Amino acid sequence: MFDNLSDRLNKALKKISGQARITHDNVQETLREVRKALLEADVALPVVKEFTTHVRKRAVGQEVSRALNPGQQFLKVVESELVALMGEANETLNLAQQPPAIVMMAGLQGAGKTTTVAKLARFLREKQKKKVMVVSADVYRPAAIKQLETLAAEVEVEFFPSDASQKPVDIANAALIQAKKVGADVLLVDTAGRLHIDDELMKEIQDLHKALNPIETLFVIDAMIGQDAVNTAKAFNEALPLTGVVLTKIDGDARGGAALSVRHVTGKPIKFLGSGEKTEALEPFHPDRIASRILGMGDVLTLIEEAEQKIDKVKAEKLVKKVQKGQKFDLEDLRDQFQQMANMGGMGAMLEKLPGMGNMAQMAEQANVGSQFKQMEAIINSMTPAERRNPDILTGSRKRRITAGSGTQIQDLNRLLKQHKQMAKMMKKMKGGGMAKMMRGLGGMMGGGGGMPPGGMPPMGGGFPQ
Repeated sequence: MFDNLSDRLNKALKKISGQARITHDNVQETLREVRKALLEADVALPVVKEFTTHVRKRAVGQEVSRALNPGQQFLKVVESELVALMGEANETLNLAQQPPAIVMMAGLQGAGKTTTVAKLARFLREKQKKKVMVVSADVYRPAAIKQLETLAAEVEVEFFPSDASQKPVDIANAALIQAKKVGADVLLVDTAGRLHIDDELMKEIQDLHKALNPIETLFVIDAMIGQDAVNTAKAFNEALPLTGVVLTKIDGDARGGAALSVRHVTGKPIKFLGSGEKTEALEPFHPDRIASRILGMGDVLTLIEEAEQKIDKVKAEKLVKKVQKGQKFDLEDLRDQFQQMANMGGMGAMLEKLPGMGNMAQMAEQANVGSQFKQMEAIINSMTPAERRNPDILTGSRKRRITAGSGTQIQDLNRLLKQHKQMAKMMKKMKGGGMAKMMRGLGGMMGGGGGMPPGGMPPMGGGFPQ
């Protein structure tokens, strides 16, 4: 998400960020480019106008002109206005009411409401240790109730059964009684969507809202619908007292205009971002981190949080102890590194969260580095345990067997062995706390051109593995 916008904005801001003097002309020229970039990213016109007006006012004021580095100060102004546009800070769910706290989902059909209910249920159970019950009041889509039942079992939360012959208000009331009985902290209510906004849909959802009086009413919207997001958001905001927004399918939208427009149109905070079908793929929305990511400054905090949650700590500690004792870094360790990186969303997802690495992330995606890591993993899996622990025993006949088993070529295997050797050398330098030596080794490797060290970046000279 935001790839195109990030690219265009960075080009526009690069010229001015190095300027020792900010003039009316170079501000105008830069803002013209910024405006074009935002419009091409599907940001709504009123939002673009307001944003550029705010930046212009601050850019020609004393805040920038008297700064020691006016170009950098201008960049800071753009960043802070982006943050303001998206809502200043992350706003968590308000669950402070007599249990169960009721959270109702609203949105068009296909926006991803049912999947989002499951993702949110998992988030609340795992991160906030809440007892969650889910219920579907969607009596129009035959598979909706069954889908939610399946997902509820997957994320290990209570499911309240319903069927298409019931009225949505009756379903919700019965679910509320049951939620109180079982001592649920939160009741998540999935509602029916339509392919377009109509009076019937709005009347039904208003009745449901009146009956339940939820503490949170979340508007679920598909990030890929671009400009239509504004009209849909307006209609739902007028019909319901929304408390927040969940943007879904952000992985399918490289523009990101919806994220910048919806907050402005509804006046309601974006609370979560959802991507993909996996039930863990939901993250709290932090405007400051997103602004930083858009402007190519990275998002290290999110990277650290993801590492805490997704990295297998037992395997990581085992490797650290092994290296410190000077034991050999083998191909099983290398395979573990590939798997840890895949858990973090792959090389591209990690790189885009590091400052100044946006372009590298795009290069990683274009070079399809993820599939190359999978290929390397397949090669390692085709070896015997003895071969993985000691690759020096790999003779010609063994290599032919391994490549036949993994559907690869001898040169693919040789490239993997070369990369493993470089990584093993680097690990050797870490023995007994030789971290400084290891970093120097990494620097040498990155200039030396020979594949990509796992967990590091591709060597600058050698490019991505072919």
